[in-house]
Formats: sequence, C-alpha cells, structure tokens
Amino acid sequence: MHKGQQTKAAIVDAALGLATQIGLEGLSIGALAEVARMSKSGVFAHFGSREELQLSVVREYHERFEAEVFYPALKAERGLPRLRQLFANWTKRTSAEIDSGCLYISGAAEFDDRPGPVRDALASSVKTWLAAVYRAVVQARDEGHLGADFDAEQMVFEVHGLILALQYEARFLRSSKSLDRTARGFENILQRYGAQEMAPAVSAKRATAKSTKTTSVSTSVAKRSAANVQK
Repeated sequence: MHKGQQTKAAIVDAALGLATQIGLEGLSIGALAEVARMSKSGVFAHFGSREELQLSVVREYHERFEAEVFYPALKAERGLPRLRQLFANWTKRTSAEIDSGCLYISGAAEFDDRPGPVRDALASSVKTWLAAVYRAVVQARDEGHLGADFDAEQMVFEVHGLILALQYEARFLRSSKSLDRTARGFENILQRYGAQEMAPAVSAKRATAKSTKTTSVSTSVAKRSAANVQK
C-alpha cells in the first residue's frame, strides 16, 4: 500500500469513527478534515464529494462487520453450531457498539426515506448480511439440526428483530437486562423452530473409539473360537 492509499485508509478510519458518533448525514469534508487534522482540499482530493466519502464509510463498515461477525463463524461446524456462532458474534459486535452506535441501524433511520446511492449501499450491505444468516438457517435445517418444515425467512426476521431490540433497549433505554433477554430470546426461537440437542464432538469421538475397540475385541474372540474348533 503506497502513501496515498495509506492516507485514504486513515481518513476513512477517522470518518467511520465520526459517522458512528454523529451519523452519516452529519459527516462532511470540513468536519472530517478537522478530526483528521488535514486541509479540506486534502480530504476532498481523496473522495471528490461528500457522497463518495459516505459510501467509502459504508463499505469500510461492512468489511469490518464481516471480518468480526461472519468470517470467524465459518470455523464452526456447519449447521446449528455455525448459526449459534453467527448470532454470538453478532450479539458481541452489537454490544460493543452500544456507546458508539450501529451504522446499519442509525443509517436506516437517516436514509429510510431518502433514495440515492448511500441508502442503496446501506440496504445492500444489510441484505447481504441477512442473506448469510438465511443460508446458515437453511444449512442447519438441511443438517437435521432444526425442524424439517418451516419458513426460514421468518426465522431470520425474528432473529434480526432480537438484534434491533438489543440496540434499542441497551442504547436508548439503558436496560441492564437487554443482553440476557436477547440470549434467552434466541434460545426460544431455536426451540420453536425445532432445534435438536447435539452431542459434544468429544463424546462422539469417544463413542466411535469405543465401538472400534469393541469390534476389535469381538474379532479377536471370534478368531480364537475358530482356532479352537479347528483343533
């Protein structure tokens, strides 16, 4: 990354921090120049317009969201374990944003009735994420970890609702019980959609080892018995 790219990355980082505090609509070349300790012309040269600055912030936020929430969850076993990990990461990220605010949520409030590239970028990012949650739900169903016949889109809608409620309860109402209620709500949703209790992987390995050992012993006994008959 050459110097120009490094400078732009530093500006976007400062812009993201500012946007989570004052919103995308409050973001301006002048305000950012002051925070980044640069001239307005210097900031403008990297983006060309306030709208492009806002779009860069939305893209950066989405990339960080995926890095913290989505990609780490892929390490979990396919199915219900991965769905649980996605939600755990999502909840952790939301909890960390109680003071700063979630750009997706604040952005929706700012741009819900304002058509344009910024609104489109925000909506596209949220839809991309919800599509990933939907795939995780479908995979859990296909793996037999959830009920066989249910509306996956409805389940995603309810799970998303928990996160929105967590933000509202914790950030606006300052409820100390919001995180616990969110966790309980998720478990309730899983149960209603037929979540199956899964045996720990270690237990499964032990069962396999035990079965293998038993088979080996049985084979040895059979061989000795055959030998005795031949005698």
